[in-house]
Amino acid sequence: MKKLKTKSSAKKRFKFTSTGKIKRTKAFKNHNLTHKSSKRRRRLVKGGFVHKTNQKMIEAMFH
Repeated sequence: MKKLKTKSSAKKRFKFTSTGKIKRTKAFKNHNLTHKSSKRRRRLVKGGFVHKTNQKMIEAMFH
């Protein structure tokens, strides 16, 4: 059987930690930043982790 490919979109958006968690970047940081407060923009810079309810679906994209 042929090897399954990783989804290109997932490859660009997610990284795995050594403990198995999935890191992600936060949304709403690309444009229209002038009306967002500095505090909000600073919070968006920091990444986050994928919620456990979505983890299995994202792992499936990384065959």
